[in-house]
Amino acid sequence: MKKIAILTSGGDSPGMNPAIRAVVRTCIYNNVQIFGVKFGYDGLIKGNLFEMNVSSVADIIQKGGTMLGSARSKEFMTEEGLKKAINTLKIFGIEGLIVLGGDGTFRGANILSKNGIKTIAIPCTIDNDMGYTDYTIGFFTSINTVTDAITKLRDTSSSHGRANILEVMGRKCGDIALYSGISGGAESIIVPEMELNLEKICNKIISGRKRGKLHHIIVLTEGILSPYELKKQIEAKTNIDTRVTVLGHIQRGGTPSSFDRIMASQMGSKAVKLLLEDKTDLALAFKNNEIVSVPISKAVSIKREFNKNLYEIADELSI
Repeated sequence: MKKIAILTSGGDSPGMNPAIRAVVRTCIYNNVQIFGVKFGYDGLIKGNLFEMNVSSVADIIQKGGTMLGSARSKEFMTEEGLKKAINTLKIFGIEGLIVLGGDGTFRGANILSKNGIKTIAIPCTIDNDMGYTDYTIGFFTSINTVTDAITKLRDTSSSHGRANILEVMGRKCGDIALYSGISGGAESIIVPEMELNLEKICNKIISGRKRGKLHHIIVLTEGILSPYELKKQIEAKTNIDTRVTVLGHIQRGGTPSSFDRIMASQMGSKAVKLLLEDKTDLALAFKNNEIVSVPISKAVSIKREFNKNLYEIADELSI
């Protein structure tokens, strides 16, 4: 294999740049030309490719986001868009493609593989919502960001004797709320995988206040209910001033953690080597402290298993 391309698609996550760096330098080390695709599958359709070299990825290991840019492409999911993307790869003589992203990105790679393009997928999403891997690139950096927010909210909440609802990302996966909640010592964690018990939360707030506790941090996964509606319900039941903080996309930014950098570097190197072995349609995973690969179709079909044991520990420690 003489030419490989790399793209990032969907929502960005901290650690994409270290993975790009690893892919580029592993290719060059093995005398393979490496091309970057700007703005994901949309860039592939438009022929927005450029050859990369060692200097292309200098000083990016510590940077969040993605130097290649990212985008979601509805056109790529059409027959015409797919043909354009494949044609671009043929024009540039690309023999293998490495994609970084989440579920939607993986499905795109699977389609390309079925159409004769050798593809390897690397899981990059802060939500950690891909069940086939223990962790996704960017997840732990996001946890650090949320943990820092919890620490700061505790300071101001204690000063004013308030409860504070912190809404975090995750959609149908509560891992960000769970891991950051236990890391930051939050008193209550609300996730989609577990039934919301408002009475228990309110009783915990009142119980804490009676023993002199001046704060109560509630970490809420987005999409379960409006944090502002939850605020009204808590205030009505406890008569305690409650504030709302929505972190939003700040969770996607920032310097990648050392763990994300190491995992991204391992996966980037492994992706290139799999292509050099003429492998295709594989997704990389971090399982039991090792980098392994599984078929992409399997990767997108495995549902995330919520860590109920960790959730119970968080509940025990927040009495």
